[in-house]
Amino acid sequence: MVNITYDASGAMVATDSAGTVSLFAPGDIAWTLASTALVWVMVPGVGYLYSGLLRRKNALTQIYMGVMVLAVVSFQWFFWGYSLAFSDTGSAFIGNLQYFGLKGVLDAPSAGSPRIPALVFCIYQCMFAAITPMIAIGALAERGRMGPVPLFVFMWSTLVYDPIACWTWNPNGWSFKMGGLDFAGGTPVHISSGTAALAISIYLGKRKGWGTERLSYKPHNTSHVILGTVLLWFGWFGFNGGSALSANLRAAQACIVTNLAASCSGLTWMLWDYRLEKKWSAVGFCSGAIVGLVAITPASGFVGSPAAVLFGFMAGTVCNFATQLKFLCNYDDTLDIFASHAIGGVVGNILTALFAQSSVAAFDGFTVIPGGWIDHHYIQLGYQLADSVSGMAYSFVMTTIILWIMHFIPYCDLRLPEDSSEEAQVVGMDEYDMGEFAYDYVGLEQEIVGEGKDGLGITTGGREPHHHEPSHHIRATPCG
Repeated sequence: MVNITYDASGAMVATDSAGTVSLFAPGDIAWTLASTALVWVMVPGVGYLYSGLLRRKNALTQIYMGVMVLAVVSFQWFFWGYSLAFSDTGSAFIGNLQYFGLKGVLDAPSAGSPRIPALVFCIYQCMFAAITPMIAIGALAERGRMGPVPLFVFMWSTLVYDPIACWTWNPNGWSFKMGGLDFAGGTPVHISSGTAALAISIYLGKRKGWGTERLSYKPHNTSHVILGTVLLWFGWFGFNGGSALSANLRAAQACIVTNLAASCSGLTWMLWDYRLEKKWSAVGFCSGAIVGLVAITPASGFVGSPAAVLFGFMAGTVCNFATQLKFLCNYDDTLDIFASHAIGGVVGNILTALFAQSSVAAFDGFTVIPGGWIDHHYIQLGYQLADSVSGMAYSFVMTTIILWIMHFIPYCDLRLPEDSSEEAQVVGMDEYDMGEFAYDYVGLEQEIVGEGKDGLGITTGGREPHHHEPSHHIRATPCG
């Protein structure tokens, strides 16, 4: 039974069955709910970004996964995800089933802030849980089966995201108690998803023609790349600004540094690309903007505006060069998700240790932290490194275990069958797994014998250069 009244100032007063009174500010609730909608938009935004970076014969699968993953995680979060991450009586590693099926998640003060009720905090955090596996499964692009993805997302959210979110944000979590600073998801969202993408890429193996001219294609739809970036940049104001869980100066500061870091990182990446190709790349700018947003995420509630410029420059530089890791280490990360999100998250966590300020955290009027190196709190770097390495190692190992468990479950392997893998990659996953296309003329081309015909006697389903002919196309560096 919910007992809600309002005082003379308009604040919401909730009284539980034991007579405990909680006071909530309607403005804080409104800002958190608005931020929920902003973060929701980011999930299909990732799908559009990924779709634009791929070949058109694989464009639909990523847009589809943007809504499918959201649906699966929404159920998982209701079922037990929220309880595993934010139960009040859980361990330092993972919660319990105290809030199974959202039982009792109503008007009590939330784990994130006593200024909003648990129900509001629950739906806001659901969006974080949804976007994280969406980032990771971009690694399936062009060579992973769609059918087992819902099962993988459910298992991954339960075994990877929920524990990392618990130890980072739950007051019982070991990183939270240690003093790790992660305002909006550097480790739970970006390091975990980027490292999971690496594990998926290694498990799936390389695409047909990897390392040859066959895969030296440009993104098929730069407009979708820009659209996806716009949706993500727009939503990130709710992602970082909303993590203040209150409409106050700290939320405003988080929005300022978020926008500034993205801007500086986009310009930095574009300039690094210009030195090689002497072209002003829209894809390069978008790639840089995304990694700037990634890097500022853990620091957005802790650093001042001048630091955000450095965050943007360092993210745009380090992640740009990190895209070469796939060649050095010989793995096929189609969308450079590891370089963009895992490396970007680590950059953000380390810089947070250096530039976090107790004075900025206090913009909300009640948060007290010792700060980072700028406040002479030098041990903070050790805390941030411990959190980063733990998140990266745990995500990689557990994701690999999940992949191999599914490998031995009938019909649940994410790998394409060996006898049809080459055919699937030639026709595209849109045709092979979905029977639908992002563009009507792709399906038409499938029916026209002759044009774009591959050695298997089937059309390519796209308009990338014919691979048996020399091509002047140079692959533009994508991002996750």
